[in-house]
Amino acid sequence: MIDLTGLDTRPAQTWGALRLVPLVRREPIEDLRLHAKVYGDEASLVYLPDKTVYTAYVPHAFVASWSDDGTPAAAYGTQLGRPLEHMCIRARRRMARRTEKGRLRFLPLHLAVEGFLALHFGGPVIAWEEWSRQALAHGLSARAEDAYIGAEVRGLEDALKVFEIYPGQCGLLLYAGDALASAFVVPHPEDYRALHPTLVRDMYGELIYDYALFYPVRDFPAVIDESRVSSLDDLRAEAVRAERDWAGFHDSVMAADLLRAPAQVEQVYRLGRFTLSRFLPAFERKSENHIGETITDADGRLAYLKTFRLSEAQVRRGHLLSTLAGHGWSLPAAAATLRISAAALGLRLERAGFGHLLRQDVLDGYRKALSERSRRTRRDGAPSPPA
Repeated sequence: MIDLTGLDTRPAQTWGALRLVPLVRREPIEDLRLHAKVYGDEASLVYLPDKTVYTAYVPHAFVASWSDDGTPAAAYGTQLGRPLEHMCIRARRRMARRTEKGRLRFLPLHLAVEGFLALHFGGPVIAWEEWSRQALAHGLSARAEDAYIGAEVRGLEDALKVFEIYPGQCGLLLYAGDALASAFVVPHPEDYRALHPTLVRDMYGELIYDYALFYPVRDFPAVIDESRVSSLDDLRAEAVRAERDWAGFHDSVMAADLLRAPAQVEQVYRLGRFTLSRFLPAFERKSENHIGETITDADGRLAYLKTFRLSEAQVRRGHLLSTLAGHGWSLPAAAATLRISAAALGLRLERAGFGHLLRQDVLDGYRKALSERSRRTRRDGAPSPPA
């Protein structure tokens, strides 16, 4: 599970539809530090070890610096400059790459998104008759997903400008319309102050973009019991109680789905006593599903966290692929688990953008079968079940 032990929730600040919840670290992590390396606005091609290529807008990388003996790591300065005025394509080697001893360059969020795109990327492992030659030869290639840059999310840039950074702050949970958009945690308060502006150039999901347009939020007022206040000490104690109540509500209700154990965790790189990992959710329909990446120490203490909330359409695609892979890519077996017909599953795959994986004659047969079934149902006067 994602464990926020050592990080305390502070009162939220709101701006339009956005709610920003700061996380303060009781004891900063000194032997791991992060800084940003800005790339600009050019597109990036990342060549991966399995000989596939990941293409995306990558505005910056994070560089992790660590020491092997527990002594404080050197913090290199973050440089946030103007983006390049011309367009070009930059090629990079791997999502996470060691640049020198004690330093690792990785692409924040893209590491997690590439893991989502790679989900069952190889396609059918058994040559069932329904699958096309392309699916059997090339799997899901090419696979693409959409995201919004933070500057396109209404109010985010202004919210980050006026946001009050707390003493000791090492993280932030960002909500749009009180739907959790992303989580960001770093090892040290100085790292957070340097990386706070990078949030406006991060990736965010479709749900968050929409919620920021239409769902303004209200502050949670702190209620002070006047009967308990007869001195400044009493007032201070009531303020602490209100802050503690808010933190408890936030952690147990608003952030509860994020903190559930990820379904799949993949270790990416060892950084001394720390481990960089990425994770995928269980792709549960009608619920929050986050992908992301973490850096944890040997005891599981969270040093770094960055997450991306999937849209319902993305969850649907992940659910379909996981169900198929769990049944050896057998359409009848997967359809039985979903309690639908193989024809209905075939059309679900088409609507999800995976129609090219099926042979055209098979797909046409599925359409014909469902159309005939619908006509028979209408003649009998009973409603047809959803596909």
